[in-house]
Amino acid sequence: MSQAIRNIRNIGISAHIDSGKTTLTEHILFYTKRIHAIHDVKGKDGVGATMDSMDLEKERGITIASAATCCNWEDHVINIIDTPGHVDFTIEVERSLRVLDGAVLVLCSVGGVQSQSITVDQQMKRYQVPCIAFVNKCDRNGANPLKVISQLRTKLGHNAVAMQIPIGLENEFQGLVDLVTMQAVYFDGDNGEIVRRDDIPESLLAYAQGKREELIDAATMFSDKLTEAVLESGDVSCELIMEAIRKGTVARKMTPVFIGSAYKNKGVQPLLDAVTSYLPCPLEVVNEAIDTEDTTHRVVLSGNPEDQLVSLAFKLEDGPYGQLTYIRVYQGVIGRGDIIINTRTGKKVKVGRVVRMHADQMEDINVITAGSIGALFGIDCASGDTFVAPGVNLTMLSMFVPEPVISLALIPKDNKAQISMSKALNRFTKEDPTFRTHVDAETNETIIEGMGELHLEIYVERMRREYAAEVTTGNPRVAYRETITRRADFNYTHKKQTGGAGQFGRVAGFLEPYSEGDFLFDNKITGGSIPTNYIPACEKGFRQTLEKGPKMGFPVTGIKVCINDGAFHAVDSSEIAFISAAKGAFKEAYAKAAPVIHEPIMKVVIETPTEYQGSVMGLLNQRRGIIVGAQDEGVISVIESQVPLAEMVGFSTILRSATQGKAQFTMEFSAYRQVPAPIVEKILEEIALRKKPAA
Repeated sequence: MSQAIRNIRNIGISAHIDSGKTTLTEHILFYTKRIHAIHDVKGKDGVGATMDSMDLEKERGITIASAATCCNWEDHVINIIDTPGHVDFTIEVERSLRVLDGAVLVLCSVGGVQSQSITVDQQMKRYQVPCIAFVNKCDRNGANPLKVISQLRTKLGHNAVAMQIPIGLENEFQGLVDLVTMQAVYFDGDNGEIVRRDDIPESLLAYAQGKREELIDAATMFSDKLTEAVLESGDVSCELIMEAIRKGTVARKMTPVFIGSAYKNKGVQPLLDAVTSYLPCPLEVVNEAIDTEDTTHRVVLSGNPEDQLVSLAFKLEDGPYGQLTYIRVYQGVIGRGDIIINTRTGKKVKVGRVVRMHADQMEDINVITAGSIGALFGIDCASGDTFVAPGVNLTMLSMFVPEPVISLALIPKDNKAQISMSKALNRFTKEDPTFRTHVDAETNETIIEGMGELHLEIYVERMRREYAAEVTTGNPRVAYRETITRRADFNYTHKKQTGGAGQFGRVAGFLEPYSEGDFLFDNKITGGSIPTNYIPACEKGFRQTLEKGPKMGFPVTGIKVCINDGAFHAVDSSEIAFISAAKGAFKEAYAKAAPVIHEPIMKVVIETPTEYQGSVMGLLNQRRGIIVGAQDEGVISVIESQVPLAEMVGFSTILRSATQGKAQFTMEFSAYRQVPAPIVEKILEEIALRKKPAA
C-alpha cells in the first residue's frame, strides 16, 4: 500500500491570470489520455476547456472556481487542481494549496513574474508547498525564459535552476534541450503527442554544457554522493542528478525550471515527468492536526491508510444531486457506508456515494485512501471542516481567509426573486468563505460582500442564471474600518431598577490603539472587584460593540481594551448587567479616543503600451494613487501603484477607453490606511443619504 501512496501526486497549477494554466491542464489531460481532443480556453470552438465547466468561465476565458481531476502518467496517479489566476478568487487558490503536496508555478515567458505570481508564491510559502516552475508561451514574440528565471531569483527569492534550454524562440521555437540527459527533445505529430529525442544541435552544444554544469553545481548542495562523483570523475549519472534535485525541491530549497508552449504542444510531457520525478508524494509532506482536547498540542499525521481516519473538507459545491464535498484524506480511508464524525459539530455522518472528480464529471469509487483527493455526496458541512473516525480527537489546521473589502446592495424584483435570491445566497456563502451576506438593519437591504468587483459581479450573474433570481444592484460600497488614535479612560456604571432584582455592573479601565491585531482584551482585575465569572461577559460586551462603531457604524479594529477596576452587587449583578456595562464603557471612552476611518488600499499593477504610460499615471494620480514604481519591458510599461479601493470603482472601463483597450490591470488588497478629512465628510454624506427613507 505504501508503494501505491508513493506513486500519488497531489498538485496544483497556479499562476498570474492569462499565463496559460488552463491550456496547460487541457494538454496534460490529452497526453494522459483523459480526454481525446484539445479544446480552446476561450471557447471559440463552442466547447471550451475541460476544466472550465461553468458557462461564465467559457464565455470570459477565465477560471473562476478551482476544478479537480485525476489522471495517470506512467505508473503514477496525479490529482490536479486547476486554480483561478484572478486575485478576486484568491480563496480558491488558498484552499487548494491547503490540501496539495506540490505545485506547478506557471509563468509567461514574456510577462515573467507578475503581480499575481507574487501572491501565489506567498500562498505557497504559507502552506510550505514545494514547487517546480514552467515557463510557458515560449513561442510568443518577446519570449525570454532566461529573464524569467532571473526574475524568479530576484523577485521571489527562489533558488531557480534551468532544467532545459530552448531550441529556437518565438516563432522559431522548435523544441528543447534536456540538461539532465543532454538530449534534444522534439514534439512530433498533429498535437505533439510523439516525443522524439535526438542529438543536441551543434550550435547549442557548448551553451548546453555550460548550463548543465550550473545545474549540477546547484544540485550538489543537496547530495554528498553527487559531490563525490563530480570530484572523482566529473562524469555523473542522470539518476544521481535527479535524486539531488528531488531532495532540494521537496525541501523547498530549489525550484527546477522547465520551458515550453502548451498551446503549440511543446514541453508538456517532460513537465509531467518532472511532476512524478521531483514533486513529493503524500508521505514526504509533514501534515499536522490539532488535538481537540489540548489545542496547544500538534499531532503529525502518518499518511498510513491502516491508521484511523483524518480528512479535510476543503471545497463545497451545490450540484444537481445535492451538496458535493471535496475531501482530502490524510490518514485512514473513507469508504461507502462508513460512519465519520464532523469535529466542528460533533455530529455523526454516514457516508453515501463516494466519487472521483474529473472537472464537472464524476466516477463512482468505493474508497478514498490516505493521500488521495475525492468527493462525497450528501454530507452537510462547511468548507474547512475536519472529518475523523469515531473516537479520534483531532482537527486540521484552518486555512487563511482574507476579509472582504467591497460590498453591494441587492434589490430583488419581486417576492419570487426574493426567495430565489435567498436560496442562492445560502449556497454561495457555504461554498465561499470570502463571500458574505447580511441584511442592513437601517435600510433593510440585503448586502453582499466580497474580494472585488469581479468577484461580486460573477455571483450576481450566477444568481440570475442558476436560480433565475431577478435582482438589481446598488453602487459598490467599500468596507471601511474605524479605529482610535489615542488612549482614553473609562469608568462606567450600568444601573437599572425594575421592580424585582435590578441590574448593576461597573467597569473601569482604558482603550488604546493596538497595532498587532484587530482586538485584544486585557484583564487586570485584582482583589475581586469584578468576580471572575463576570469577566467573559465584560469581554463579550466589548466585542459586540466592535461590530458597528459608535461614530460612523463601520466595524472597529486595532483596539486594546484593558479593565483594571469595577464593582458588583451581590443580588443585582449578572452577565447581562456586565455586558451592558462594557458596552456603555466602550461608547464613553471611544468618543474621547479620537476615532478615525481607515480605508482599504489596493496594490494596482497596470500593463500598458509605453505610449500610454503618461495618461495611465495621470489616471492613477486623479484617484489618490501613489506610484510605487514603473519599468519598461520592451514596448510594454508596467506601473505599480497604491490606490484607495473607493477610487477604483469602474476603473476598468476608464482604463480601456484611455488606452484603446490595450492596457490591463490586476488589483489586490494591500493594507488599511487613514482616510483624509475631506473624504470623511463625503463618506458621512453618503451614509446619511442611504439612511434617508425613499420618498
